[in-house]
Amino acid sequence: MSGLQIPNPRERALVRAADIATAPFSWFRTRSAPAGAIRRVLLLRLERIGDLLMVLDAISEARAAWPDAEIDLAVGSWNLQIAKLVGGVTNVHVLDVPWLARGDAADGWPALIRKARAWRSRSYDLAINFEPDIRSNFLMWQSGARARHGYWTGGGRAFLTDAIAYEPEKHVSVNARTLVARAADMQAAGAALKRGSAPAGRRLVLPPDAKGRAIELVGQGRRPLVGVHASGGRESKQWHLDRFADVARELARQRNATIVLTGSESDRPLVDKVAARLGGVSTLNLCGELDLVDLAAVLASLDVFVTGDTGPMHLASAVSTPVVALFGPADPRRYGPTSPRQRVIRVDLPCSPCGMVRLPPERCRGHVPDCMDGIQVGAVVKAALDLLDETVPVRQTAVD
Repeated sequence: MSGLQIPNPRERALVRAADIATAPFSWFRTRSAPAGAIRRVLLLRLERIGDLLMVLDAISEARAAWPDAEIDLAVGSWNLQIAKLVGGVTNVHVLDVPWLARGDAADGWPALIRKARAWRSRSYDLAINFEPDIRSNFLMWQSGARARHGYWTGGGRAFLTDAIAYEPEKHVSVNARTLVARAADMQAAGAALKRGSAPAGRRLVLPPDAKGRAIELVGQGRRPLVGVHASGGRESKQWHLDRFADVARELARQRNATIVLTGSESDRPLVDKVAARLGGVSTLNLCGELDLVDLAAVLASLDVFVTGDTGPMHLASAVSTPVVALFGPADPRRYGPTSPRQRVIRVDLPCSPCGMVRLPPERCRGHVPDCMDGIQVGAVVKAALDLLDETVPVRQTAVD
């Protein structure tokens, strides 16, 4: 029961107690691989947008391992639009768990259990939970899948037929791919993955109408198109707004770039402050005007995207847009962009990365924390210019 990777001592104690209480369920676990061909696979990724996007490689590899199977994906409603764009997925299930809802309407436990049990009608041969969490392991167990793969380090080992430890020093995408590779090997389907024949890179299939809207929105801007996402999503990851504006102005000055500002409706006060400092700069302010699908299409049209550690950072990587990512409390080794064309900017402090994104230390609250304050405009501009030097000629040729 030791080794649970749960920082909060009280929560860790509760999960340890739950593991002890549910240990008898392990007597009923299926210990052998399902016989015959794998017909239906269930994948669970109930967390937020960036979490889903970081497992796209693993989903691609699941499709490579079981090319003839129906592969269903369970997500929160906040990710439904993006989940429908994931290549290789047959059906998308929606499950809004209360611990991830962030103000969205959440399902209560009776509704969650009803929905999970309804999955039994699909007769899943195999299920994989990409989250180290006792609660989602329990919901996967309710699906009735014959083989259930996941991480025991968040609790719920008894609900799994095969449990491995989540490796916190490795990237989320690497942990997810390890789960798929292990499941595939146990199901005698791992040879394709071992040969390296799984699709490279993460894939979102953008609909033509979204691509058309993106062309209409950014077509009036001159190249290069530089995206700037000023909102950090959380106070602990927020960079100075005036520095975002300074980066934009400098890139416009040096490359005659058009600046494309992005953000949700709730980000508008922040983005408007950046926009107000860009007088005389060719700017397209798209804050609050894009749903996730249109945002993905706009990001795909950019030449470089400057952002903090955000969901849009992962979305830009998923559509192969070069990314300059500003990191503070979170560890880029675990959560950084995985696009081959990216630059991570951070400062090396004894306390960073602390991992305390949701509840930062008291001394880091109410202002830009030291790990973000230490990031300088010049470093961000240089990273963006380096990526533009690598990509703009290629992108301009493709557009022409």
